[in-house]
Amino acid sequence: MSGAASIGDAGWFRDPTLQKVLALLNDGDGEARVAGGAVRNALMGQQVGDIDIATTLRPDAVIERARKAGIKSVPTGIAHGTVTLVADKHPFEVTTLRVDIATDGRRADVAFGTDWTADAQRRDLTINGLYADAAGNVIDLVGGIADIETGTVRFIGDADTRIEEDFLRILRFFRFFAWYGKGRPDADGLRACARLKSGLSNLSAERVWSELKRLLAAPDPSRSMLWMRQSGVLSAVLEENDKWGIDGLFGLVRAEAALGWDPDPLLRLMAIVPPDRPRMAAMAKRLRLSKAESRRVVEWAGQESFSDDVAEAQLRRLLYEGDPQAIIDRIRLRLSVLRVKAETDDSVLVAAAAMSRLLTVATGWTKPVFPLKGKDLVSRGIVPGPAVGQVLADLEQAWLESDFGLTGEELLARLEPSGE
Repeated sequence: MSGAASIGDAGWFRDPTLQKVLALLNDGDGEARVAGGAVRNALMGQQVGDIDIATTLRPDAVIERARKAGIKSVPTGIAHGTVTLVADKHPFEVTTLRVDIATDGRRADVAFGTDWTADAQRRDLTINGLYADAAGNVIDLVGGIADIETGTVRFIGDADTRIEEDFLRILRFFRFFAWYGKGRPDADGLRACARLKSGLSNLSAERVWSELKRLLAAPDPSRSMLWMRQSGVLSAVLEENDKWGIDGLFGLVRAEAALGWDPDPLLRLMAIVPPDRPRMAAMAKRLRLSKAESRRVVEWAGQESFSDDVAEAQLRRLLYEGDPQAIIDRIRLRLSVLRVKAETDDSVLVAAAAMSRLLTVATGWTKPVFPLKGKDLVSRGIVPGPAVGQVLADLEQAWLESDFGLTGEELLARLEPSGE
């Protein structure tokens, strides 16, 4: 990969829409290059998502060129030089080359320029500081290609300086290590993250949770989380883990690989925090989890545990009366723990097999519909009112005890002839 690296043969790079935008921005005195993650992923043979473009043109010139070409422009981050061009329904973030002239650890005041080296050196990590010109030739001004080859996640220049510009870069260091790193984290970067972790308290909860979630979505985030914990960074953003540990994450990742489960960032989060409903509610509020995420974590924490020898009929009743997702989450986490224990203790194999069976029941379960309604009782002579609700509740209990087997007619047959 070293030397004259190129991504010019990549299908996404040859896309006519991208080439049209690059040609537009490279015309005359302008110069534009694909930047950052798209170049990194292309070199690593990984899927490319968003395509960002860096340019020497100022935002107003980008907007004017787009207008003349009939391309929609959206000033998504105009103060920092970013304009989103929407060509053939495909969005491209176009950002003017810049340098940071003042930072406060969260945001920066910038000055626009035309110096590609200065623009590269203000970025966070070497593997994110790569460019590709319109022909696909990769331009490496910070040593990113060599770091890709060795699996090194390293800050550009002085690690402390990069972090103090934006403390979120601490979490990005661990996130990119989880996705792309090999061996041990870069020593200078790790020490800087440990020294400056108090700056994480200056960040918004939304930014912190976004990074944590993306880190937890990595194929195997356990090594990175271990280094986060040892450096004190994990406790700084996830105090609930402080006395809990991350052992559960290792077993869960192994279970995912062995059993074909999709990586689930929220389940992985549950593996490293205590199942304490009030604490999980407070955590969800602090990290600004979405309503769906908050509900899932809180319901998991509030779900009572059950033994591996619970009968399938009882499990179906629990699924009917409770939160199925919370029960599935409980089973998966318990199964992942049992699988690890079974490696050194054969007596646990029976429990693991039983929990695996329960998981099959739970994931294949569809909530049945109670076969009676109030009108069915009224038609049998029960006077409308509170009595209808009470009788329905009693009949539903009988239906549950039958493992949902009794039909509506069989339930109605249980009514007294008088209708009482």
